[in-house]
Amino acid sequence: MRKIVITGAAGLVGQNLVARLKSRPDIELVGIDKHAANVALFRQVHPDVRIIEADLAEPGAWSDCFSGADTVVINQAQIGGLFGAEFEANNVTATRHILAAIERHAVPYFVGISSSVVNSAADDFYTRSKTAQERLFDASPVPHVTLRPTLMFGWFDRKHLGWLRRFMDRAPVFPIPGDGRFDRQPLYVGDFVSIIVAAIESRKAGTFDISGLEQISYGDLIALIHDIVKPRARIVHIPYALFWALLWLYARFDKNPPFTTGQLEALVLPETFPVIDWPTEFGVKPTALRQALTETFLDREHSQIVLAF
Repeated sequence: MRKIVITGAAGLVGQNLVARLKSRPDIELVGIDKHAANVALFRQVHPDVRIIEADLAEPGAWSDCFSGADTVVINQAQIGGLFGAEFEANNVTATRHILAAIERHAVPYFVGISSSVVNSAADDFYTRSKTAQERLFDASPVPHVTLRPTLMFGWFDRKHLGWLRRFMDRAPVFPIPGDGRFDRQPLYVGDFVSIIVAAIESRKAGTFDISGLEQISYGDLIALIHDIVKPRARIVHIPYALFWALLWLYARFDKNPPFTTGQLEALVLPETFPVIDWPTEFGVKPTALRQALTETFLDREHSQIVLAF
């Protein structure tokens, strides 16, 4: 039996990875996460999987679970937030501690979850911290693979498309900034965790851009979700400046907003990310976008389980 340690296990990728691996008799899973509410959700959804509640930016006994591990999936990430120190702690300092523990316990392999933003023209806390994190991966002497996913969606999603979909049920109108013609490459997290598993099995090495294969404008993506879930909200277009101001005002009352002005600014950048033939590279069959969205929002077992704010 191989032990796989997953950091950020109670987040979007971690929850989906555990959901797809926990039934395998040849694998022992151990999760680590600092988010108390999501750790509680993890224990409810995966009662048979061990999870440690710990802040990886702080040295601690959590590193003992790396002993005897076959693989570590470095997956914790600060994606949203208003303060640079949060991104530095979760994406950089925590990664430095994890890599030190990997070397100390002679773990033979790790999967580093980076982000497509390292190729982006955006200049924000997230982009800078993920770029620094990837440099730490590159400097490690331990065999590893680095994966750079684009915007992800899937089961358990509380941010991005998950939050937008739930907003459609709560509000009478759904605003889209400007004309909505901002090209996106959404990646189904179900496909991404299949890539992680394939990398672990094959001991894949190198750095790979994992983009969604179907390019779609933001406006068309929202329309597709609307067609699948058939919510109460009516789609309307509003000026970008007004949209930005509303997000700014929202952040004055919510210290952990699900969508920030910085994310809006990144959303409207006219850029796409490299597309490689990852289905052939990793032996993973991609899920068509409409099917993936249907599985995400209409699945009877998982579609109503949402990570905490």
